[in-house]
Amino acid sequence: MSALHDGCLALVGLGAAIAGFCALALGMERHWGQLHGRGAVLGMRMQGHLRHAGTVGLLASLAACIALRGGGQGWVAWAGMLTAAGLVLVWMLSYAARGVARLGWGATAVALVALGGALVS
Repeated sequence: MSALHDGCLALVGLGAAIAGFCALALGMERHWGQLHGRGAVLGMRMQGHLRHAGTVGLLASLAACIALRGGGQGWVAWAGMLTAAGLVLVWMLSYAARGVARLGWGATAVALVALGGALVS
C-alpha cells in the first residue's frame, strides 16, 4: 500500500472519531445548552439521532484503523485516534463550545474526502 493510501486512512480514522465524539457530546443536554443557549431543550428524537451518528462515526473510525494496521494493531491505533479526538473535543468544549457543531461537520467532510482519496489510491 502507498503512503498516500495510509495517510488517507489515518485521516478517515481521526476525522470520523472527532465527528463521532462531537455528535455524542451534542447528544447531551449540557453540551446542547452550551451550543444553543441556556434552557434550550434537546428533544428525544434529536438526541437519538445524535447518539446514532456518534456511534456510526466511532465505528467508521475503528474500521479505518483496522484497514490501516490490521486486526491486531488496528485496535491500538484506534485507541490513539480516540485519545487524540477526545483531547480535541475537550479543548473545544472548554474554550469554544459554540464551534463544536462546526468542528463535527468539518471533521465529517475531512473524513469523507480522505475516504475518497483512500479508495482512489
